[in-house]
Amino acid sequence: MYIKKILLTIAIIGLIAGGIFAYYVYQAVFSPNTNFDTDTKTLYIPTGTTYTELIENIDPLIKDIYSFDRIARKKGYARNIKAGRYILKKGLNNNDLINILRSKNSPVQVSYNNQERLENLAGRIATQIEADSISLLKAFKNEPFLQENDFAIETALAMYIPNKYEFFWNTSAEQFRDRMLKEYKRFWNNDRVAKAKSIGLKPNEVITVASIVQKETAKVDERPRVAGVYMNRYNNGWKLDADPTVIYAIKKHRNDWQAVIKRVLYKDLELDSPYNTYKYKELPPGPIAMPDISSIDAVLNYEKHDYYFFVANVEKMGYHKFAKTLQQHNNNKKQYVDWINKKGIRR
Repeated sequence: MYIKKILLTIAIIGLIAGGIFAYYVYQAVFSPNTNFDTDTKTLYIPTGTTYTELIENIDPLIKDIYSFDRIARKKGYARNIKAGRYILKKGLNNNDLINILRSKNSPVQVSYNNQERLENLAGRIATQIEADSISLLKAFKNEPFLQENDFAIETALAMYIPNKYEFFWNTSAEQFRDRMLKEYKRFWNNDRVAKAKSIGLKPNEVITVASIVQKETAKVDERPRVAGVYMNRYNNGWKLDADPTVIYAIKKHRNDWQAVIKRVLYKDLELDSPYNTYKYKELPPGPIAMPDISSIDAVLNYEKHDYYFFVANVEKMGYHKFAKTLQQHNNNKKQYVDWINKKGIRR
């Protein structure tokens, strides 16, 4: 009888202890364990992060870091940290938190446009993914990659078609570059390649002309007409005489890419540079900027007309006056020169 009481007591104590343990486990696994008031918090885990570093990074977002640590170790997460961008919702428990960190790497939307050089592009992309600008620029300029894919340093910018793309935050520089090559090939589908061939240009040459069109006018509806002017000049063996190419040549010659040049002077037209289309008939060696898709398509579908000249329209700012003859152009140009002189624009 005495032994039965002892056994019963032990059993009751065991049940109580088991209940306490089960309650603790439940609390550790399933109770809310976030420590922020907003609906979500974003956690970035860099490539190569150790478990100790992960704990330090996530600690401010967690109420009970010790219970998180125990569950993370039990679930094997401590031995398998995955880099990425993770969206943590308010009120998540340890189990959900760890499941997200194991398999819910959240992508980012990467966008870019209007980049003048590869250096600018690298800096822009580095603000959106983990790869830094130095590693990105190195990948962009990798000579074996460029040669293998029929690019050169001068034409490499043409490979990056401005748009919005989805990437994982922890994308490497090489992964980003390789994905952009795929997007470039996807952009240059059979229809666009056929159009380029029909106007006597290669895809990279189309982008070079488009970069000039892009710099000449911000008005999308005017770009096919501007492109038509340059194609008329090009097809008839004329020099393009494009001011934006001279501005690019000046910046490159001075190695001053921050310079703001609002007015091209006659002396600038003498600068000996393959980018100076007042001096050389050939297209520039590559794009002078990153053209929008609208500018690229404006070249591929340029407006057929008899215009060979254009100048800024001071009566309709942002647009241009077009002329078929040099005499007409000089009349339009005088109006523009008088206007910029009145404004006091010297450079």
